[in-house]
Amino acid sequence: MADLLDKIAVFEGRAAQLEAKLADPAVASSPSEYAEIAKELARVRPAAETSIRYRRLLTDLGEARHMRSDPDAEVRELAEAEVAELEAQREALEGEVRTLLVPGDPNDEKNVILEIRAGTGGDEAALFADDLFRMYCRYAEKQGWKVEELSRSATDGGGVKEVIAIISGDRIFSRLKFERGVHRVQRVPATESQGRIHTSTVTVAVLPEAEEVDIRIDPKDLRVDVYRASGPGGQSVNTTDSAVRITHIPTDTVVQCQDEKSQHKNKARAMKILRSRVLEREVERRADERSSERRAQVGTGERSEKIRTYNFPQSRVTDHRAGVTLHRLEAIVGGDLDEILDSVHGQMAAKAMAAGELA
Repeated sequence: MADLLDKIAVFEGRAAQLEAKLADPAVASSPSEYAEIAKELARVRPAAETSIRYRRLLTDLGEARHMRSDPDAEVRELAEAEVAELEAQREALEGEVRTLLVPGDPNDEKNVILEIRAGTGGDEAALFADDLFRMYCRYAEKQGWKVEELSRSATDGGGVKEVIAIISGDRIFSRLKFERGVHRVQRVPATESQGRIHTSTVTVAVLPEAEEVDIRIDPKDLRVDVYRASGPGGQSVNTTDSAVRITHIPTDTVVQCQDEKSQHKNKARAMKILRSRVLEREVERRADERSSERRAQVGTGERSEKIRTYNFPQSRVTDHRAGVTLHRLEAIVGGDLDEILDSVHGQMAAKAMAAGELA
């Protein structure tokens, strides 16, 4: 406990240093430096405030424990009740503390390229892929984030084979990065006359948006093909060659965009997606080099991992990593994701702590 307190107290000291710098007239006269310090303070302050709450709670808990030996029976009874309440608060707050001590991902501040693809299950998988996309859009709306759809491949049955979007806002990758993986749905399709439950899967990829400064792509490594855009069923929806397919030859990464009527806009969108995918491959390559043991501890987040099951008949959502089951499926697919996201982040922090990765 003391070791945990010492570690988190570092945030209080850093917040005090940053606040002092912001009060320095020399810093105030430099807009760029002031903005950089203010941005760091905004990241550090929540941890500093949690540290203060944790110390106060430990003080209150110590006092309540001492009161249990009071000669007055009524005081002892009240102290016992207070200790029980404070112990519960301490356990919850220590979970927050451990999460804060996990070293930050350098991509946590970035926007996100969200890619959702129908997996096994045919039309039902495509319909659920569309449902998941709406779920994330509703959650983004609640957070005040902006969603821009970059590409959509629709099916004749009203679902999507694939949808790609960019989500912009504050620390989005930090919040959504553990959503990558296979999402499984169990429900009775509208076309099922016998009332049988079908199981389908959808793949979700969450990539940090890559800028040119993050990943350098040599134009000589690209093959760009243009072709005529097509809609569901293969019918032509454009009379010009506006659709674009870009292949990054060294990694055999292929991206195609056809949603815009302008070839230049489609190419710009395709390059945005391509940069993020190539960056993801580079990050995974470096992780492979660092340690296979670490990947076993914290998970790779690869798309082959089944991470969550949505069971509609039982109104149940189970996250297989956090070991949590919630019986309010309708609210969750409606965008109420905070409880399940918090559970997953807490579990990932616990795994990082077990692997000795706390700050």
